[in-house]
Amino acid sequence: MAEKKTITKEYFRAIGRRKTAVAVVRLYKSTKTTYTINDKDFTEYFPTPELKKIVTGAFETSTPAEKFEIVVTTKGGGSHAQAEAVRHGISRALVLYDAELRSDLKKAKMLKRDPRTVERKKFGLKKARKSPQWSKR
Repeated sequence: MAEKKTITKEYFRAIGRRKTAVAVVRLYKSTKTTYTINDKDFTEYFPTPELKKIVTGAFETSTPAEKFEIVVTTKGGGSHAQAEAVRHGISRALVLYDAELRSDLKKAKMLKRDPRTVERKKFGLKKARKSPQWSKR
């Protein structure tokens, strides 16, 4: 029987979250910085410049010495929440790579998970807080 040889590259793994979006980020050391999100190119998955800026924000803030190949698996939430979850995961992975980057990322508030989520609807109400119109008679 032939043995299967698997080549494993060392990487830094972190999870980023925002609302209901979850992003699992892997940073591989590489010669140039590339992004792959859910097996798609970065520009294809996040087409708007605003979302691209959110995702690349961690690298713009911290400027690490090396280049990375970033492979992300994300699910849940909308496109904006996914972009912020990816940024959170990249920030956490960069801290695992180099602890000195933590202070810059912390000042930019990229290491804190944004806890704001949609409030649930309560019974007797139309929405989370909106009540039916009150009538005296």
